[in-house]
Amino acid sequence: MAVSVGNKPEGEPIPDMNTTPLIDVMLVLLIMFIITIPVQTHAVKLDLPPPSPQNTPQVDPVFNQVDIDFLSHIYWNKQEVDMATLKSYLRQAAALPEQPELRMRPEAQAKYEVVDQVMAAAQQAGITKMGFVGNEAYAN
Repeated sequence: MAVSVGNKPEGEPIPDMNTTPLIDVMLVLLIMFIITIPVQTHAVKLDLPPPSPQNTPQVDPVFNQVDIDFLSHIYWNKQEVDMATLKSYLRQAAALPEQPELRMRPEAQAKYEVVDQVMAAAQQAGITKMGFVGNEAYAN
């Protein structure tokens, strides 16, 4: 479709070349090349040794959770421990410069005697930040 502008007689060809189709084809080719180029990922593959229990810290500097189930099993950060080990972890937590929060989470059927022993051990170790987690489940 050509539009005649100016004093030219109708029917004379326009001397300018229409570059719109050329630009359209170039843009389509550019998009196709961008899509087909593989993504470069820079990765260094290392064979790391598996984590050992000696290397993982047992006392978290932010918060530690003590769970007590209905069979009187005590869990320190989801690992079952006995009372002597729990007392050593509590002493380590109390010795940190910024004392972490101790979160107690006893089950509803847990024996009060065991919960009381854990709370007494925490007090003897010098824990000052302690809270109970999950009490809203027993509100009814």
